[in-house]
Amino acid sequence: MVLFQEKSIRRVWQNKEWWFAVADVVAALTDSLDARQYIKKMRSRDPQLDANWGTTCTPLPLLAPDGKVRATNCANTEGIFRIIQSIPSPKAEPFKRWLAQVGYERVKEIEDPELASARARELYQAKGYPKDWIEKRMRAIAIRGALTDEWKARGVAEGREYSILTAEIARATFGVTPGDHKKLKGLAQAKTANLRDHMTDLELIFTMLGEAGTTEIARRKDAQGFDGNRNAAKEGGTVAGNARKELEAKTGVPVVSRQNYLASTAATSAEIGVTAFVETQTEALATSAAEKPKVRRKVAARFATVERESKGRGKKK
Repeated sequence: MVLFQEKSIRRVWQNKEWWFAVADVVAALTDSLDARQYIKKMRSRDPQLDANWGTTCTPLPLLAPDGKVRATNCANTEGIFRIIQSIPSPKAEPFKRWLAQVGYERVKEIEDPELASARARELYQAKGYPKDWIEKRMRAIAIRGALTDEWKARGVAEGREYSILTAEIARATFGVTPGDHKKLKGLAQAKTANLRDHMTDLELIFTMLGEAGTTEIARRKDAQGFDGNRNAAKEGGTVAGNARKELEAKTGVPVVSRQNYLASTAATSAEIGVTAFVETQTEALATSAAEKPKVRRKVAARFATVERESKGRGKKK
């Protein structure tokens, strides 16, 4: 989610570009209390837009105000520009500039992954994660990226095939699928919750071992296509699974845990709130795009401090 003149606009990264919720854009430009009705009237006024609505907009999963993920009509920058043509609003030109800036920042993150990495660290800190956990999580993200790069180069299709291979690694590593793992942690109803954000240190470590092992095996065996990489995924996961079983035999404690790294499953909505707060304050305080990373760090740090102080006062009571 991002802000345009204090209006929240949901977005999702799809096919290497941002897609924005059309209803949010319309609400931001028109101040309409009923964006759906406005869109309906707008389409009736513009037959050409209406005729091409199916190609201009694409339903994509976004978090709705009620906390549920729903298919929402979204458009990329080109589509939003077309929709803006049908909206008589003095905000149109500022919005176009805003869209360009949003796209530019994402491109810079792609060109310099350190920017995206720094931003992720700041958000995890704002959510209350300890620094040592954050470092493991960032390393896990890097290992995951290396694995998916390998899959892409070896002919595995993104989407469903990636999901199947990921599940194979997880099943061999932990003895449960990612879906069952989420249920164990009480995250089954939180569709937007990222399982790995709720893993313990050990769960993250074995996840990294399984995925790093899979990458290495795929390279050594020159695995090609879905079937070849599925075998590599099972073997890589088995390496991690055997290590997990050996540790469990020594400690007598299962690695797979019901524990959420955050205190409760309600943390899912809290995470969203924290992220929104940090981004909102950053947008309000930063005077330029170059200043945003520094401002974001300060806001995240201040939020974390206030949270700690608040928890401290609660314990004293």
